[in-house]
Amino acid sequence: MSRAKVLRELLAGEKIIMAPGAYDAWSARLIEKAGFPAVYMTGYGVSASVLGRPDIGLISMQEMAEAAKNICNCTSVPVIADADNGYGSALNVIRTFKEYEMAGVSGIQLEDQVMPKRCGHMEGKQVIPKEDMVAKIRAAAYARQDPDTVIIARTDAVAVNGYEDAIDRAIAYKEAGADVIFVEALQNQEQVKKTEELVKAPLFANMVEHGKTPLDTADDLFKMGFRIAIYPVAPLYTATKAVSDMLAVLKKTEDLKCCMEYEVDFPTFNEMIGLHELRALEKTFM
Repeated sequence: MSRAKVLRELLAGEKIIMAPGAYDAWSARLIEKAGFPAVYMTGYGVSASVLGRPDIGLISMQEMAEAAKNICNCTSVPVIADADNGYGSALNVIRTFKEYEMAGVSGIQLEDQVMPKRCGHMEGKQVIPKEDMVAKIRAAAYARQDPDTVIIARTDAVAVNGYEDAIDRAIAYKEAGADVIFVEALQNQEQVKKTEELVKAPLFANMVEHGKTPLDTADDLFKMGFRIAIYPVAPLYTATKAVSDMLAVLKKTEDLKCCMEYEVDFPTFNEMIGLHELRALEKTFM
């Protein structure tokens, strides 16, 4: 069974799909090892990891597709990938969609921001006309090679034009062919609760620490009509704090022994990354 088919079955299941954010191949493997059913490739995190820069539209489609390929190649669970605004017009969306599918992505998220875009929980966003985004979703459906690949349409209109416009866009995006609807940066619990009733489509929740949207439990989100919940920055923020804390200790003490409490040890890491399995496989060819 393809991973896209697995994602479709998970969407139809009786439990929300929890997908923490991966910013590189190793973080993706750790997410799978922890037992999560899917991985979310976060543009925010990939921009930080690859460029060392914020999520303000600096990263290219090719860099994102390469990150997606690396993540898909080292994991076995479905990968849902941020494709930003498709990196241009409807024709750019066709190319983006094909590149992501070739990388092995099972769910592709497109948003209605202008270029250059920015993180959905930052200030100063702008959105393209609804009709232009409808065209992009139609282009994605046209480009789709695997009928099970999930098209996720995101609108950032809540922060720009208000909740009513966002709902209007969400309904139009569903009618254009989106399988899952992502109304980004819902601002209060009332909006979170009302969205399924108004849109009547599977919903996508973005759980961001100190973001615009209230943080709900996975079970509560499922009861409110959300079928996918992403946690895009929690792994990145956790890794950032751990590495920063370790480096501060090393700089202060100038003694690596003082840093070992922050680390896994050499044998443990080798076991986690699969060294022994690869060595055993290597021996079968001798």
